[in-house]
Amino acid sequence: MKELQEGEMEGKMRKWYVPLTVLGVGSLGVLFLTDTGRQRLRWLAANLHRGPEAWLDWNEAAQREIDRIQLALNRVADSLNAAQ
Repeated sequence: MKELQEGEMEGKMRKWYVPLTVLGVGSLGVLFLTDTGRQRLRWLAANLHRGPEAWLDWNEAAQREIDRIQLALNRVADSLNAAQ
């Protein structure tokens, strides 16, 4: 396969600017102009104060899971080293 030159890559990416912009603007229009979108924004504004606490809870749970996975990987590595 031929390596893409920097200019070629930029040209390939540029063709996506307008469709992605239209998609983003359309999504914002749906969010702000429809009753359901406005209802979701009101819910978000009402519940925004709970965000940091929820993120901290999630972060602690994720860290515990990462620690558990690390312990399991260490045990696997130890058993592989012992088998050699």
